[in-house]
Amino acid sequence: MSQSAPPPKADPASGAAAAPRRGVVLKTPIPGPKAQAVIARDQKILMTTTKTAPVVAASGEGVWITDVDGNRLLDFSSAVGVNNVGYAHPEIVRAVREQVGRLSHFAGTDYYYENQVRLAERIAGIVPGTFEKKIFFTNSGTESAEAALKIARWQRQRPIVLGLLGAFHGRTMGALSMTTSKPVQRARYAPFVTGGHHIPAPNCYRCPYKLEYPSCDLYCAKILKELYFQTSIPPDDVAAMIVEPVMGEGGYIVPPKGWHQALKSILDEHGILFIDDEVQAGIGRTGRWFAIEHHGIVPDILTMAKAIGGGLPMGAVSLRADLDFPVPGAHSNTFGGNLVAAAAALATLDVIEKERLLENARVQGAYLLGRLRELQARYEEIGDVRGLGLMTATEFVRDRRTKEPAVRFRDHVLEEAVRRGLILLPCGRSSLRYIPPLVVRREEVDEGIEILDAAIAAARARE
Repeated sequence: MSQSAPPPKADPASGAAAAPRRGVVLKTPIPGPKAQAVIARDQKILMTTTKTAPVVAASGEGVWITDVDGNRLLDFSSAVGVNNVGYAHPEIVRAVREQVGRLSHFAGTDYYYENQVRLAERIAGIVPGTFEKKIFFTNSGTESAEAALKIARWQRQRPIVLGLLGAFHGRTMGALSMTTSKPVQRARYAPFVTGGHHIPAPNCYRCPYKLEYPSCDLYCAKILKELYFQTSIPPDDVAAMIVEPVMGEGGYIVPPKGWHQALKSILDEHGILFIDDEVQAGIGRTGRWFAIEHHGIVPDILTMAKAIGGGLPMGAVSLRADLDFPVPGAHSNTFGGNLVAAAAALATLDVIEKERLLENARVQGAYLLGRLRELQARYEEIGDVRGLGLMTATEFVRDRRTKEPAVRFRDHVLEEAVRRGLILLPCGRSSLRYIPPLVVRREEVDEGIEILDAAIAAARARE
């Protein structure tokens, strides 16, 4: 956690004397010599994947990451939404150590394990809906999406699944058929799993229909019934619609009030299942256990991963009990509900409850949004500030009137922030997301904003 301010020192990013900071310590430029050596080895031996910044982590504690050169960085990424309870939380560490010393794995779903049952009961208790639920354990978000899609197709015996343009549900082929956040994620993989159809996502800042809320009367939801179901998509052929309650990779887009209710009403009219993808937004990120709770509807199927495992690979699907497979073998896996990951997940839920992290996410999230809006008032490049709880973002534009995305400027801000000790992630075409662990304190939010302010000013100088 934050320590007392270190003495002033040279800022490797600017060469000037840096003001005292409460926690960030920069001993070398980012990346330092040890990090550069690891990066070179990585590029030689590991397959090309997504790389956001040249950070080579060695350890973590709370909201802080220490790299291999001894630099201490403030993390506003939560390892892409995984470490909601922070790094190296002692309760998670204890649970993992105890479980791995007893039994780490035994034939997956073929036998019975009490901690899987305990975890399933805990999850069923926090997922919205008073109906009976069943839980299926997975290893990742994309596997959770795959399972949900299979459940919907098996039960409804209909060939079509609907999704939103800009959504991200994973990179395996079934989930990828519903992922539309970036062309690079889909290029050269066609043909996809058949039956995927997409409609424009609700985005009041960039309304695809050039309308204004609320006079639009939620046309972005009603168009499904008024246009698509009348032309290209037979509603009785649709098994399910999969939706992120707050769009993640696609830009941290928060739908307008009433959109989810309008959509759910249309789906229910035709017996279409509503799949709520909470892989990034769930487990307290928005100040509630699941982001869909902000929107006042109850999904039929809910997927989760990332934060549920407290840093270990873990995911789950919650479904209405009547949607369960009636025969064994229709779906299963080997490592879902791994005993060590299940122990970590149980400890994660305990920590969130004991430390009142849902409340902290609401309080610190509101404060963070306010500080981001202060920057918006000072920098014309910030076109929009949005979010729920500690799931927040700024969208950068070249001109506030035209809203032309400022992609290069956004990238420069990210680079300058990392150089100054703040770890961030991009999203959408020209946005940055700010998703610190839910244990973040006000002084750490302030330090992050201080660094972000300097990074934006530096990015301006590079234009």
